[in-house]
Amino acid sequence: MFPGGGQPNMQQLLKQAQKMQQDLAKAQQELAEAKVNGSAGGGLVEATVTGAGELVALTIAPAAVDPEDTETLADLILAAVRDANQAAQKMQAERMGPLTQGMGGGIPGLPF
Repeated sequence: MFPGGGQPNMQQLLKQAQKMQQDLAKAQQELAEAKVNGSAGGGLVEATVTGAGELVALTIAPAAVDPEDTETLADLILAAVRDANQAAQKMQAERMGPLTQGMGGGIPGLPF
């Protein structure tokens, strides 16, 4: 129910929904433009991903390249990408969390 038993002001609800949608779009754009780094092997391999998790760069130090042991290099690459993705997920939670929490009852009259 609504305070006082009345109906929600639909114009106010629409304004709140539009603002929330704008805020979410802005946060998503910021995440897409932000870049975070991850590394492995003491910096031998570095990965850069966007805040949305897209891999955009990978740097491999010459010392990490051993033609006789490509398996270790592959492991280092995976670890660096995972490290960068964890940083991106943390950034997503920090930026999107306050916005998405409002969806759980932030707009009166909506069931979610």
